[in-house]
Amino acid sequence: MRVNKTNYLVNRTPTFEVLTEEEIEAIYYSALTVLSETGVRVYHKEGYDLLGQHGANIEDVTEDSALVKIPPEMVDIALSTLPRKVVIYGAEPDQHKMELYKNQIYFGAGSDTPFTIDPYTGERRRAQYEDVKNFARLAEALPNLDFHMSLGIVQDVAVGTYDRWQYLAMLEGTNKPINITAVDKEGLEDQLEMAYIRVGGKEEWLKTPIFSLYIEPVSPLSHSVEVIDKLMFCAEKRIPFVYTPCPLAGATAPATLAGTAVQALTESLLGIVLSQLVRKGAPMIIGGLMSAMDMRTAVYSYGSPEMALLSAAYTQITKWLGVPEYETAGCSDAKMYDEQAAMEATMNIASAALVGGNMIHDVGYLEQGLTSSGEMMVASDEIIDMVKRILKGIPVDDDSKALHVIEEVGPGGHYLAHDHTFERFKGLIWSPKLVDRQNFEEWEASGSKTHRERVHERVIEILEQEEEPLMEEGMFNELKRICELADEKHKDEELDLDMFG
Repeated sequence: MRVNKTNYLVNRTPTFEVLTEEEIEAIYYSALTVLSETGVRVYHKEGYDLLGQHGANIEDVTEDSALVKIPPEMVDIALSTLPRKVVIYGAEPDQHKMELYKNQIYFGAGSDTPFTIDPYTGERRRAQYEDVKNFARLAEALPNLDFHMSLGIVQDVAVGTYDRWQYLAMLEGTNKPINITAVDKEGLEDQLEMAYIRVGGKEEWLKTPIFSLYIEPVSPLSHSVEVIDKLMFCAEKRIPFVYTPCPLAGATAPATLAGTAVQALTESLLGIVLSQLVRKGAPMIIGGLMSAMDMRTAVYSYGSPEMALLSAAYTQITKWLGVPEYETAGCSDAKMYDEQAAMEATMNIASAALVGGNMIHDVGYLEQGLTSSGEMMVASDEIIDMVKRILKGIPVDDDSKALHVIEEVGPGGHYLAHDHTFERFKGLIWSPKLVDRQNFEEWEASGSKTHRERVHERVIEILEQEEEPLMEEGMFNELKRICELADEKHKDEELDLDMFG
């Protein structure tokens, strides 16, 4: 007999939390204290003047900056107009769309690594245009990567124009949403013009913006002229943008993780307030690429448990605020795709997905974000797929309890030939593509390949597939011309490779 139960909580997905609501509130109100009493340094006169005109206290004005102290009521007003949902499209908007709001998870690569692992030689070398294009092609082929970043700095062009060439390379390789970087406001303007061309004009862009911009203030508590230039331009032009502090516990932030979160949130809140003063409703995603300094090596660790904890905590804070969030996963401190890389990526992918981060980036990063790897990217795609299966949880209802099937099979029977199994196993039982489940003899007969070898073969397989152009030649030439004109303007600049690490 069926019993209709009351007060029966059905939890179809696992959950992960590191902060209580009281702890979230404590961090938020502490950030308001820092913002209003300690203040932040803003190196942009138009920016701090605008803040001052709307109630901020402007102190200690120097030739190029001012100390800005923002009262809590300005934050309240800004949060009231900040969009709770941000939508970013791919170059073919009907194919790809990210809707960023509470608990909607999307995974993608990281950007601007000076080095890459050559997929054919295994050599660690400086990234070039073709590498950025190839990473975009990998992103296009990998089903669990929803957006893309460059995974390389184009270093075979003028120093002041590499951002345009990176965007062109990504547009050549993928139709998925792209999170760009920009050298400065001029570079952002050029890339916006390229996006207008790609989607068919400004009006189409306003309906379906096909990129977001990554902006990074300087920890601790500083906002450079380039950062504020880009923030204000994005707000004016309705460009979705990520404003993500990158504090390092023990170096550019307090050694305590709570203190690091307070500082990061303070830095984010400045971006929220200023963006909404420029244009109410400006689409913004706040992030927190936070970790702890390894005191033995003085590196910014990308595989640490502290990074996973801080990312999870910041995600909870942004969900409490109702703001789309930018998180970190799929990365490692390893120097190549190996056991350490797989271990660290699995840890941070699982925690990011479980806590519900929105725009989860840096898939494919190695060596503290200095090196990109196709193997890391491909392996992480399957790790994400596995984690997504875990996120489905175990639904408990009449069908899934399968009492009628158990009764029909009975003691000593089997379920292989039963319709219930045939109709459900493909959607319920996860099937890997790269993880090996053969018995030893079958594995040996098929070449005794390690997981790393299988991953590498998949990278090469994707890269050697025949390419279908993603845009017409005429459009490509229009976009390339913008890059070439920028090169002409910056032709006298020398490429200082040391600036890229």
